[in-house]
Amino acid sequence: MSGLVNALAIAAVVVLVVVRQFRAQQIGAGRRWWLLPVILAVVALREPGIVDAHHRTESVVLLGAELLIGLATGAGWAWTTRIWVEPDGTVWSKSTKASVTVWVVGIALRVGLFALGVALGVHQDSSALLVALAATLLVRSGTLVWRAQSVAPTSGGGTAYGDPVVRPARKERV
Repeated sequence: MSGLVNALAIAAVVVLVVVRQFRAQQIGAGRRWWLLPVILAVVALREPGIVDAHHRTESVVLLGAELLIGLATGAGWAWTTRIWVEPDGTVWSKSTKASVTVWVVGIALRVGLFALGVALGVHQDSSALLVALAATLLVRSGTLVWRAQSVAPTSGGGTAYGDPVVRPARKERV
């Protein structure tokens, strides 16, 4: 896949994610929350230019820093997302203003890494950014699912017939 196609894929995923993050979304543990990050990582890792052959050490260090920034951005984004439980037991999430700050800081750090790579003469392919984006989405989604499981109401012991509905007890009159 060419660099232009990678750049368009990155832009499309970022726009999709940013638009969706500020709408309330139901979190379901049964969803395949890991699928999009895995697809992005596979697409990125198929490209041979992820590491510059002429500056291998510098390129690997920049890639590692990119991944660390991606992981930190995903974690920060997940922990600044508001999570709540509806009366029907469904868990919902919505990003906050702090999430915007996490994104802005993450993007600024990535721009700084790219500038450092240019100053060092390292050829940087869009595959590194795609892998970091995959790491961001994977950590964010995994953390949100984990957080959702910790706030979701557990189904307590129902009646003998398995009815999970809690009925109010009748008051006894004396």
